[in-house]
Amino acid sequence: MAGAGLLLAGCGGPLSTLDPAGPSAASIARIWWVMLAGAAVILAFVLVLLAVVFLSPDRLRGVPGRVWIVGLGLAFPLVTLTALVTYALLTGERLIADPAERDVVTVRAVARQWEWRFGPPDGPLTAGRLVIPAGRPVHVAVTSEDVIHSFWVPRLAGKMDAIPGHVNVIRIVAPAPGVYHGACAEFCGLGHAAMPFVVEAVDPAGLNAAGLTEARP
Repeated sequence: MAGAGLLLAGCGGPLSTLDPAGPSAASIARIWWVMLAGAAVILAFVLVLLAVVFLSPDRLRGVPGRVWIVGLGLAFPLVTLTALVTYALLTGERLIADPAERDVVTVRAVARQWEWRFGPPDGPLTAGRLVIPAGRPVHVAVTSEDVIHSFWVPRLAGKMDAIPGHVNVIRIVAPAPGVYHGACAEFCGLGHAAMPFVVEAVDPAGLNAAGLTEARP
């Protein structure tokens, strides 16, 4: 049961968000650790104040009320939350696919109940297996044929919604050849749990065999 809990929390196993294999996933994991550290510091500060109140109540009697209201009630959370949100937004901007990026391979990811299909922009699609080049940026054009799904390879990048009639593009990079597991991250019906897939990062020979091309010369 403990192992299942870790998997559900995204902390262990092939769908771990805290075991990043690519730069985008590493940035997301870093945000998680920064926010966890910030939350831990705030919790420790509150617990210390609580301990002082219970163990030595007279020590805080001389603190003016405006210090608690303005300083700790308004200024402290405002500064802390602003810093965390700014850091998260700046990091998130770096994860968005840049249309002007060069040396990019483009692929399609098409979702439908209950499978994912992948392939080159103008080629045939293969169910359940996305082939990408190792060490190069990949722009994945994500869409859906029926309801809203969500493309998610936690060790390589964040989530991207697959919306019927619309194409969203997510940037992923696998630094080394290997197999990375993915799943649909948006509840899409009773067969939602039956939509896993794999991303296989290959060398140039494997890329040519898959029929993938660069987005720009």
